[in-house]
Amino acid sequence: MKNKLLLVIPAALALVFTTTNALAADGKAVYSDNCLKCHGDDGKGQSKMGQKVGARDYTDAKVQASFTDAEGIKAVKEGLKKDDKTLMKPYADLSDDDVKAVIAYMRTFKK
Repeated sequence: MKNKLLLVIPAALALVFTTTNALAADGKAVYSDNCLKCHGDDGKGQSKMGQKVGARDYTDAKVQASFTDAEGIKAVKEGLKKDDKTLMKPYADLSDDDVKAVIAYMRTFKK
């Protein structure tokens, strides 16, 4: 019995960590929780707040091509400013996996 328990515990821990990582990397959920208000359901940035801050249209292939994933990750983590105006607040509290997942999800808007 003791030997079987030693085999079950690592398997259970692996399942917990795999499930947690899958949930953390759910880009659509992260987007819905953090980006939707400005960027909208469709990524066009035409929400009231998105229009106010000049959110870009992420369905536009040219907009998508204008920055790398690394630049997108940096923008999410550090925020965006133009002159003294904050265009996007930093989301430094998001995990690296969440930020990568939200950038990957945002890339799906490109037409």
